[in-house]
Amino acid sequence: MLADKDRIFTNLYGMHDRSLKGAMARGHWDGTKEILARGRDAIVAEIKASGLRGRGGAGFPTGMKWSFMPKETDGRPSYLVVNADESEPGTCKDREIMRHDPHTLVEGCLIASFAMGAHACYIYIRGEYIREKEALQRAIDEAYDAGLIGRNACGSGWDFDLYLHHGAGAYICGEETALLESLEGKKGMPRMKPPFPAGSGLYGCPTTVNNVESIAVTPTILRRGASWFAGFGRPNNVGTKIFAISGHVNRPCVVEEAMSIPFEELIERHCGGIRGGWENLKAVIPGGSSVPMLPAATAREAIMDFDWLREQRSGLGTAAVIVMDRSTDVIKAIWRLSKFYKHESCGQCTPCREGTGWMMRVMERLVTGEAEVEEIDMLLSVTKQVEGHTICALGDAAAWPIQGLVRHFRDEIEDRIKAKRTGRVSAVAAE
Repeated sequence: MLADKDRIFTNLYGMHDRSLKGAMARGHWDGTKEILARGRDAIVAEIKASGLRGRGGAGFPTGMKWSFMPKETDGRPSYLVVNADESEPGTCKDREIMRHDPHTLVEGCLIASFAMGAHACYIYIRGEYIREKEALQRAIDEAYDAGLIGRNACGSGWDFDLYLHHGAGAYICGEETALLESLEGKKGMPRMKPPFPAGSGLYGCPTTVNNVESIAVTPTILRRGASWFAGFGRPNNVGTKIFAISGHVNRPCVVEEAMSIPFEELIERHCGGIRGGWENLKAVIPGGSSVPMLPAATAREAIMDFDWLREQRSGLGTAAVIVMDRSTDVIKAIWRLSKFYKHESCGQCTPCREGTGWMMRVMERLVTGEAEVEEIDMLLSVTKQVEGHTICALGDAAAWPIQGLVRHFRDEIEDRIKAKRTGRVSAVAAE
């Protein structure tokens, strides 16, 4: 259980003042000049030591990502780009940070940019986030007016500019290289890697793309020390994490908790349990719609961190926990996700462009039971042909939910096909 004194986001629910004055009263912007005075290498080393892994889904070590940026400039500027495009179905954690605790992000942008030698940072915010954009822009303006960012930020001698860029509502722009393309004013389509953004990113310059939560936690880690942050969770899965729990729980919520919290404890403590009791649980998607679901028995045992869930052939992803009870038609739920990925595919890679539509149409027939039993294995083989064969991870994201469904609920799919078949026979006999 995470104690209130250890929470990084002290205004996640908007109960307090979100202005600069309120943020400072809660301890933000405290000693920022002294943190910057430690120097770039010391800041990166501290983030590495804290064990912070990216909070956007992939879980890549944040300090290591920062260290890929060039130490000496070759004449090109460096950039930090914050991915606030949060478009993964089920995920709603970053919006709470931007709406209610925006100064954690603004301060984080300054410190992280300084650590990477970037004088400019761009926050790419999702097109649908109107109020969040307003709150964040207000916080940026306050920080400029107070001299915390801009020329000689915080009196540190470091010049820093922060720009907020509004997207147009495309899911694909949450992929880091598609986001960079969109920022440059081009169509949001992922780039081939290499070159990686740290070598050639925004405008062909060294760039790091980080998630909102990854950046917003860094000032507190640097204030309280790497060992404090590393004291939560299991080895290699440390720190605090914002979980967004939706679906069939008594109280859906967004909550900051320690990593590696047992799923059962998370649901009981913060959500008042499963709707209709634990026996009513059917399946859980533990990390946003692109990770495979877990059946009730496995989910009850779950430890909410990167490694445990990966061992179960799922993932923590963005920690958007979608809970489904026995009233859920899981086949229809996964069809709905297939429809989403088909709609959001940018069409650049043939396996994804053709495969997402194909998978959606087969899923449609599985929902009604009009498919053949043999088509289940055919569908599975197509997911394998899409997975891993595309420039970005959207192909994987479209394939994994279907793989999870077939892995854990194959009998339910077969039963539906058989029921439809027997229904047909009796219908024919009735004529």
